[in-house]
Amino acid sequence: MKVLSLLLPLALLAPAVPTAAAEPVAQSRTEGYVVDVGGPSRFPLASKGRVAPLVVSPDDFPGVVRVVGDLRDDVERVTGVRPVVRDDAVDGAVIVGTVGRSPLVDDLVRRGKLDVSGLRGKWETSVQQVVQNPLPGVRRALVIAGSDQRGTIYGAYDVSREIGVSPWYFWDDVQPRKRTELHVLPGRHSQGTPAVKYRGFFINDENPQLGRWAPKFFGNGHAPGFPNGFNRHFYAKVFETMLRLKANYLWPAVWGRAFAEDDPLNHRTAKEYGVVMGTSHEAPMMRGIEEWNRHARPGVSDPYGGNGDWSFRRNQDAIKQYWTDGVKRMKEQDFEGVVTLGMRGNGDVSLPDGDGIELMQEILASQREILAREGMTDVPQVQTLYKEVQRYWDQGLRPPDDVTVVFCDDNWGNMRKLPARDLPPRSGGYGLYYHFDYVGGGRNYKWVDTNLLPNIWDQLNQSYQYGVDRLWVVNVGDLKNNELPLQFFLDYAWNPNRWPLEKLGEWERRYAAQNFGAARAAGIASVLRDYSKLQSDRKPELLNRRISGEGTTVVYDDQATPFSLTDYQEIERVTAQWQELAERAERIKRSLPAYLQDGYHQLVYYQVKASANLYALRLAEFKNLLYVAQGRASANALAAETEARFAEDQAMSDYYNNVLAGGKWQGFQTQPKIGYGDIARYGPNAPWQQPELNHEALPDEVFPAVKRIELPAVAELGVAVDGSDQWWPASSTAAVLPEFSRWQSQPGQFVDVFNRGSVPFDYSVTSEPWIRVDRPKGTVTEQTRLQVRVDWSKAPAGRTTTPITITGAGRTVRVDAVVDNTPLRPRGFVEANGYVSMEAAHATRMVGGDGVRWQVIHDLGRTGDGVEPFPVTAPSRNPDGPRLEYELTLKTSGPVTVWAHLSPRNPVLSGSGLRYAVSFDGQAPQVVDITAATGANDTTMNKQWERNTSDNVNRTATRHELGAGVHTLKFWMVDPTVVVQKLVVDTGGLKASYLGPPESKIVH
Repeated sequence: MKVLSLLLPLALLAPAVPTAAAEPVAQSRTEGYVVDVGGPSRFPLASKGRVAPLVVSPDDFPGVVRVVGDLRDDVERVTGVRPVVRDDAVDGAVIVGTVGRSPLVDDLVRRGKLDVSGLRGKWETSVQQVVQNPLPGVRRALVIAGSDQRGTIYGAYDVSREIGVSPWYFWDDVQPRKRTELHVLPGRHSQGTPAVKYRGFFINDENPQLGRWAPKFFGNGHAPGFPNGFNRHFYAKVFETMLRLKANYLWPAVWGRAFAEDDPLNHRTAKEYGVVMGTSHEAPMMRGIEEWNRHARPGVSDPYGGNGDWSFRRNQDAIKQYWTDGVKRMKEQDFEGVVTLGMRGNGDVSLPDGDGIELMQEILASQREILAREGMTDVPQVQTLYKEVQRYWDQGLRPPDDVTVVFCDDNWGNMRKLPARDLPPRSGGYGLYYHFDYVGGGRNYKWVDTNLLPNIWDQLNQSYQYGVDRLWVVNVGDLKNNELPLQFFLDYAWNPNRWPLEKLGEWERRYAAQNFGAARAAGIASVLRDYSKLQSDRKPELLNRRISGEGTTVVYDDQATPFSLTDYQEIERVTAQWQELAERAERIKRSLPAYLQDGYHQLVYYQVKASANLYALRLAEFKNLLYVAQGRASANALAAETEARFAEDQAMSDYYNNVLAGGKWQGFQTQPKIGYGDIARYGPNAPWQQPELNHEALPDEVFPAVKRIELPAVAELGVAVDGSDQWWPASSTAAVLPEFSRWQSQPGQFVDVFNRGSVPFDYSVTSEPWIRVDRPKGTVTEQTRLQVRVDWSKAPAGRTTTPITITGAGRTVRVDAVVDNTPLRPRGFVEANGYVSMEAAHATRMVGGDGVRWQVIHDLGRTGDGVEPFPVTAPSRNPDGPRLEYELTLKTSGPVTVWAHLSPRNPVLSGSGLRYAVSFDGQAPQVVDITAATGANDTTMNKQWERNTSDNVNRTATRHELGAGVHTLKFWMVDPTVVVQKLVVDTGGLKASYLGPPESKIVH
């Protein structure tokens, strides 16, 4: 027997990790090509306590030889039996090899036992096939064959996924179910050829979490001399996970890190794994900017002979030599890579030399000259149009035709530019750079996954439909915490046609089943779906920032909640949704076996539970500040509740850092998310930058701070009403509840009766008999909320104002209830409380035409679904065809304002912006450019763009004159890629709120 040693050099061995408890036997799988039951022509990968040997030729690519070791480990993880690895074929073996490189596979081809016509010459394509009598003395074998090195690697890892090993087994401690029988179904099984050639991610913004954890886990004890943790051991785990996810391309960590210097074996490790290396948009010619900062600073011995300035104008010779050395290193180390062209300023900023086209043309020409001089003209090259760099493209600059032009999102998941369909084809094609994690305005978002799958799908679909298919890369921050969106990003890049919009639910269930089994997949997928929906409404780092104003008058308040404390019971409703979600996650957690607990905690439970706790904290915090202003006795209890929620947050972080998975993730859960905005403590960048001093993020402290009041030893009546932040009897204005209407969508209005002292008191309420107060009398210690409703069967016709009198502690307060019981024969959405609110997907009619239809994208709206004209490549048009129609009934006549709540998209196509139109009945449509109207055309960093992305909505208005009665509102398509979420008609009573008012009642 020839047993092949698959031990990598000692330098490439990853450190040991805590082992998980034993797992129970798995249930039978219901899909895929590996099943639990044997049968005719099925190949027994594992059966009756034995496992198939693995065969790989030592002449194959190093990455293929290495991956067989991972397949061996995966089979052992699942079955408990370790396969033997050989370099000669035996009966019942798994043969792994690359066409044209593996003598074993090529021999099968010559014998006519394996058809590789679908593999030969393809990019990263593989097949898994049970072959009968493949070789003399071999009755049956499972062949995993690839068209190239990565094709074979992907084929091997696909078998690992089929038997139940999650790609996240290391990063999230997802343990596979034990299975004693593994049988491969007959036939050819293939994942096809990827639609996008280069697919990968950027490890960025990796402080403090990854930057604290990696040195402890991969530091000096495993890599003497390379203690910062971003060494070959760390990247070996990154590379393995990439390949398990069918990614092939990486931008390595940059902040204070230099991939080539932090461990000189990093590039060699990438080559041995078969990974394509790149560098970010700010790091040209295969050199990270940190290398320059280390070696070319003023006052430091400068090997490049320059003055240390990262300026092509002032330090051209030194920079050219620096770039030349990067290309020489790439050639000498002979690793596969994609070279970044162009130049940005040091520190991920714009160039200090300005943004003239002539300067960029000179930079590109110099870089191309260096590549030609070093004989590297055939290496793939990209120019990334990030932030200000897009201006060069907009002004007509075009890099050489073989250079891939990479378009970018606005850092918040909205593409900024796409190539027009009438552009001539480029041999280099087009790519995209996207974000799941970001540092910058309006505020960092780095803590947990806040990405909405339907939004990702929409933007990736648009990009692909416009021909962006050469290179896709996404910023994943610390990698860990963005597992779900990253896996979808890579699955979609591999085969967009496999995942149309209507199959997103299937993808979510498959993701949940991959990690936690089919039995609980639907429930877990539902939790993750609702989590992403709530999280995308408002990122957790922004829960203490209210933004108001429009255009150049946008105003930030970092000591206020964005959700209304007074209207539509908004903050209570949102917080209640989070608490209900956390309870669902908790119920699933209790049902899981022990071996799944750590993985569930990391991929589901922590982010849900900690986010729900944060919402409870913010609710208590901001109600405390309001109640302190009103002198409520309950304010102190809310201060205590805020502190308890903060303590719970810290306890969850402590568990994550020190207990979870046996302490494996020590130092990881340290990302601040509560203290943003405290300028006094953290300095001028505090409104957007994480609270951090001296590179050591202080423990989060609640900002703004809660307050306490001294209560007098008396009983004192206070009254507050729904829809107001005033209190009575102190206020000089009348206490008036929001208008009651039988057509209102909220269940009822409320009155708070509260104590401003420490002595309890009795209260009583008197009102008309048709005004129903749920607790008309009682005793108030701190406060009591009274729900007020109308008995419509007894209420007088017309519009009536009637008093509700509250007496207690020797004082009396009158609260007026305005009741509208006007007879009405409505159709469609019905006006109440001074508005009509309509979810976009609830249109009375969706009218298409000229090849355009309206597509509902579930959950894409903040309070419902989004609606978008499809196909996204449809040409712009006059507002005369495709439209959404909403039938509605108004009770009043006069001017109205229609607020369109739209997804904060950018004008990705050249032309006249991003437009829609609105009209009523037969009136002429009013055309609105949503970017010009709000001053958000420049999506690099202006305040309106910050508001739109922070709020995840772009609100624009049109004004109309209407009479009472039934009308039809028409929302017209003008440009493609406009996503409408909600339409609100303000008839004079609309209140300020974050999400807008609840949807109006509909009469069919």
